[in-house]
Amino acid sequence: MKDSEKLIQTIREKNIQPVPKHFFTLKNAAAWLGFLLAVLLGALAFSVVLFCIQQTDFNLFSHLGHSRLEFFLGLLPVFWILFLMLALVLAMVSIRKTGKGYKFSITRLAAFTTAFSILAGTLLFIAGGGRALEHAFELNVNLYESVQEKKVKLWSQPEQGYLSGTILSSDATSILIEDFSNQQWEMHYDSAFVAPVLTLEKGQKIKAIGKMLGKGQFEAREIRPWGGMGLRQKNSSLHLPGDQFIVPALRPAPLSGAPSCRAAHPYRSTWAPQP
Repeated sequence: MKDSEKLIQTIREKNIQPVPKHFFTLKNAAAWLGFLLAVLLGALAFSVVLFCIQQTDFNLFSHLGHSRLEFFLGLLPVFWILFLMLALVLAMVSIRKTGKGYKFSITRLAAFTTAFSILAGTLLFIAGGGRALEHAFELNVNLYESVQEKKVKLWSQPEQGYLSGTILSSDATSILIEDFSNQQWEMHYDSAFVAPVLTLEKGQKIKAIGKMLGKGQFEAREIRPWGGMGLRQKNSSLHLPGDQFIVPALRPAPLSGAPSCRAAHPYRSTWAPQP
């Protein structure tokens, strides 16, 4: 029996039917849809990663007692990084299943999907998608630890020299703050560096590096706004090296008997009481 006859006999015995063309069309469309969904998920994950990076004030690394790696790992969004990697793998697998996906090498597929996710993720981050998604997970997923919760833990260690909270009142040499566990602290800052964007007004959230003097007493060495990079006030007028800004000083006037002005600081405007 000829090979062709054997083949025909096998087809008849196994009742093999031709696959309709629309099956391959739908399969190809599903693969592209899977690729787009995977890239979108990757973009969402990358936008959250960017938001977490924004919340990390890298200018403080040189002043921290912890190692820089330890501090960075404390805020590292491991969940979203793993989610991003999974989305990129799914995107690569999906595009490989398309009609011409076999023509792409693994390297080109990885570069292609990563570039798409980074571009789309950056646009989502600029539009506020990263913050919104991270906040949604914080509210709706019980096991999820948000970047803000991690940040509060890192900056709620007064014994280690890290304190944060909301300003209740202030004067020329000290401020009264309430930390995130509702405990009040008197923070002395007369010799501290204060980020120029801060006016130390009631309601401002701050983070400080210094040392604990006793119960409810803290001496600050450096005070910065609670928000990370990119969250500085918009009324800054002069750009200085090291990403610092000079703004008009709006500190309260000193108490009676206090000096009329303070010594000039290289990164802080001096002030004088109002007549």
